[in-house]
Amino acid sequence: MAELDRVLLDLVKPMVENPDELEVRVMPSISPDEVVLHVYAKDEDIARLIGKKGSMASALRQVMSVASHAENKRITIKFEQV
Repeated sequence: MAELDRVLLDLVKPMVENPDELEVRVMPSISPDEVVLHVYAKDEDIARLIGKKGSMASALRQVMSVASHAENKRITIKFEQV
């Protein structure tokens, strides 16, 4: 069983300029079938992770949804500024 927060952190760490400021946290969810992950990073790194028109964020969500299917979970990823 993969730790989804660790998988996401490993995916986004090479994409940011300030990896020391990067953090991924699992947040509580109303549904037991959902995993909510918050990505905390500097403002310029958040912009890079979201991408133009949300294309990078969408790609990250797709990749993570594949990882979460192994656990029969739905995944939600939110990006927050430090």
